[in-house]
Amino acid sequence: METNRKSRIASVFIFLISLPSVSLAYRPGDIVPMSKKGQYHSSRTAWHDMIGKHCPIFAVNREVLIPIAKPTGYTGTDPYKLSFQVGKEKLLIPWLFVINRKSSEVPMIDVHLRYSGSDLHGVTAKVIDMPHHYVETHPEIRQQFWDPQHWPKHILIRYTWKEQSEIDVSSGFYVLFGSGLMLSFILSIYILQSSRDKLARFVRETVAESSMPAGGVAKVE
Repeated sequence: METNRKSRIASVFIFLISLPSVSLAYRPGDIVPMSKKGQYHSSRTAWHDMIGKHCPIFAVNREVLIPIAKPTGYTGTDPYKLSFQVGKEKLLIPWLFVINRKSSEVPMIDVHLRYSGSDLHGVTAKVIDMPHHYVETHPEIRQQFWDPQHWPKHILIRYTWKEQSEIDVSSGFYVLFGSGLMLSFILSIYILQSSRDKLARFVRETVAESSMPAGGVAKVE
């Protein structure tokens, strides 16, 4: 029984310390899933998955045009904003103003993604003016964007990837610290269980000794 308990504790410990190594791995060229939602006035859409050709490609810099449907109740006088979730990790990009943002330039969403090895670590984004060379190459984008009757409108997203060193001292420290705490916790449980067993055995032996008849020896099973 003692051996089985030790085996179970060891199995639990091995499983727990292996948790930090579990990751949502990608390979170069994989589509990184992405979803978006919009808000106009107090009306907010649900999250909608974006199709593959509009999503980031792991470790590949590229630009895509995404369609923006006409918001419900749109009057053309107030800003329209978008938010995104990126990757299996659902990393959040907060609200970005894309229409009626008080600028005479066509907007572009500049997205920066951080990764190391096969893991996506973070994402940031901001709205900037679309580069003039792109507008000159695709003048129809500007025309359609400023045409109040033309929907859906299209917005350029630029995905830029930056590789981080896989040696992360801070993360390694936290993993080791967490593993140490978990080991201490498991050892404490084991010591407590062992102490309880010893105490119970001591109580049984004490009771048995106190119940011995004078001049005799009681048999303890």
